[in-house]
Amino acid sequence: MTADLLLHLRRQGAVERRYMGLISGEMGDKIKYLPFIGVWLERYLADKAARAQDIRKTLPGTGTALIMHLLSWWRVLQLRRLVKLSRRGVRVIADRYPQAEIPGFRYDGPGLVADPGNGWLLRKLVVREQQLYAQMAEYRPALVLRLNIDPETAHARKPDHSMAELQDKISVMPHLNYNGAKICELDARLPYPDVLNAALHAIDSALGTTCTRTH
Repeated sequence: MTADLLLHLRRQGAVERRYMGLISGEMGDKIKYLPFIGVWLERYLADKAARAQDIRKTLPGTGTALIMHLLSWWRVLQLRRLVKLSRRGVRVIADRYPQAEIPGFRYDGPGLVADPGNGWLLRKLVVREQQLYAQMAEYRPALVLRLNIDPETAHARKPDHSMAELQDKISVMPHLNYNGAKICELDARLPYPDVLNAALHAIDSALGTTCTRTH
């Protein structure tokens, strides 16, 4: 959908697409192609990220927590670049977006959570992590397109994703409000052309506003 939105909106002016996810997806593909260590580094980081995806599990240790925190700083950098584009008058399509309401990397929230057994360094990282995401969440998108779907349909389209993970994400995502941003609810079970047309109509109705900070 992001590719098709980009194609359509470029007819109206400057538009850029930015991927705001972390290790999985496009970032992992870029790391893989680094000289010499790319494949190893991508596998290592993906493994660490996978361990931290589920906040109900205890973090493996300080080393993993440091990597998770560095990934959050990478996301901060990407958001700053996105905001600069927006302030220059470029409309930006963000594939995923950081939020501070619910912790968990798979929901694009803080990856680190407080635990009574955390040492002093981990406790400091948790506090700083929450601050980073609170600051990022201050930048409200002009419009959020939320693709709603049931776990069975999602799994049929992406059989490489576990049903448990899909059920978890689908149960959590409707509760995010992205700091009061305007949200367009789309039924992703419908035929794709209908979903795309509904998304384009919602964008046209959003008055062309840019990403703004709430205070």
